[in-house]
Amino acid sequence: MANQQDSEAGIRIQKVIANAGIASRRAAEKLISAGVVKLNGKTATLGQRMLPGSDELEVEGKIVSLPKRHKHVVYAFYKPKNCITSLNDPEGRPTVRDFFPNTQQRLFPVGRLDYDAEGLLLLTNDGDFAQKVMHPRYKLWKTYFVKIKGLIRNQELYKLKKGGALGGQRYLPAQVKILHSINNKTWLEVSLQEGKNQQIKKMFQNLGYPVQKIKRYSIDCITLGELEPGMSRQLSSKEIAGLLRASSKATKSAS
Repeated sequence: MANQQDSEAGIRIQKVIANAGIASRRAAEKLISAGVVKLNGKTATLGQRMLPGSDELEVEGKIVSLPKRHKHVVYAFYKPKNCITSLNDPEGRPTVRDFFPNTQQRLFPVGRLDYDAEGLLLLTNDGDFAQKVMHPRYKLWKTYFVKIKGLIRNQELYKLKKGGALGGQRYLPAQVKILHSINNKTWLEVSLQEGKNQQIKKMFQNLGYPVQKIKRYSIDCITLGELEPGMSRQLSSKEIAGLLRASSKATKSAS
């Protein structure tokens, strides 16, 4: 088999893994960095390319094969609270796989939601779609309903709306508005174009307001609608096209 380690020919191995429906491209890069991916019997490294049908790729000891006809699907799923955005959990906690219906497609989550957060999560077998929807450079708006402890003032939200450094970390400008306040609790609507680890919790904690609940309501044009926790529905081709158009527009406006 040809060695593609130093060649510019072929396809990047993380894209092959994504196209095979094993993981998103970003997740595939983590698998490569973890040393569980082999190309032609040797541990693969980031940036390597391969020729499908000529080179052999393995992920965790299993040969990666691309189906000749690969139907791409996307599902909107209402992730319940106390559920891991993963297909497996070594600690035995509930994962999205436990709630998702049986399907012939090998699906994986697009992005993530915290264990104790709930709301809209997309699942797909299309690595390119996952990349274009959730990668920070595509800047799609994700909207959340957030409950915090305390009565926050509009003036304090300026730091979040402005973006920049907060608590030692840099954030893009957010869209934030107060919905209502009652019994020393405030409900807000928060829209972000990025998804850093526990970002919403850290943003409000840095202002002195502990977050008590997070519910993601929408990802650009896709909303929870009438979905209940644990329920899902397949997106139409029109909805998928709408998300891809939005990511394309966001990329062009940022360049």
